[in-house]
Amino acid sequence: MKTLILMRHAKSSLAEKNTDDWDRPLSKRGRKNAVTMAKVLKEKEILPQVILASAAVRSHQTADLLVEELSFRGDIYYLASLYRGEVDTYLEAIRRLLDPADCVLVIGHNPVLESFLQMITGKVEALPTASLAYLQVPVNAWQELSLDTPAELVHFWKPKDEK
Repeated sequence: MKTLILMRHAKSSLAEKNTDDWDRPLSKRGRKNAVTMAKVLKEKEILPQVILASAAVRSHQTADLLVEELSFRGDIYYLASLYRGEVDTYLEAIRRLLDPADCVLVIGHNPVLESFLQMITGKVEALPTASLAYLQVPVNAWQELSLDTPAELVHFWKPKDEK
């Protein structure tokens, strides 16, 4: 049994109208929410051993804040492919993990994360910015993961519920 945590990047800033979408940084609220959600993981003792994160600035910054708050010492991979990737892109990124990690955190974007969550759990959940979906996945190795794997949505946290 493996643990998969899906996290949508924290709230980004729209202050600079000419900023390319890839380069949008986190807003003040986004930074605060990322730290709040890291504290949830820490409090629940759900600590990833590997992080896969989109390389877009807002996802990268979300991951950086979690790494700092969790005193994370595992491997982190920033993947450009997760920025505009489809469900198969996310699935393949996870399946490529050769690491025996039992707990993996994926930080990415909507609408693909919502689609991925729905396809693997059969549940329709909105993923607001910085929300966390905690899944139990009945596989022994990440290479076994498929969209037919019946993952269980164990818990779901939203920043607004954790204040």
